[in-house]
Amino acid sequence: MVKHIILWKLKAEHNKDAVKQDMKQNLEALLGKVPGLLEIKIQTEKLPSSNVDVMLYSVLESEEALKGYATHPDHVYVADTFVRPFTETRSCIDFVE
Repeated sequence: MVKHIILWKLKAEHNKDAVKQDMKQNLEALLGKVPGLLEIKIQTEKLPSSNVDVMLYSVLESEEALKGYATHPDHVYVADTFVRPFTETRSCIDFVE
């Protein structure tokens, strides 16, 4: 199993609540559409001690599935439409567990 975790800080000039809702709805909707994507959860609620706005936690069946996820047309559309235009920073960690 491959864990794919991303942390985003959103741009200040956008309505963060609306952006987070759109990110959550559209990213979580990828489950069942992207081969090898076994689990996906978007965390938008956080404690005041946090220094990012959104976390993606996903589980994929293999490194090949992760590569396929990255280029899958549905994922690319969601990322280009609901994520990238609104993010200031992105950090990612992928690992096998």
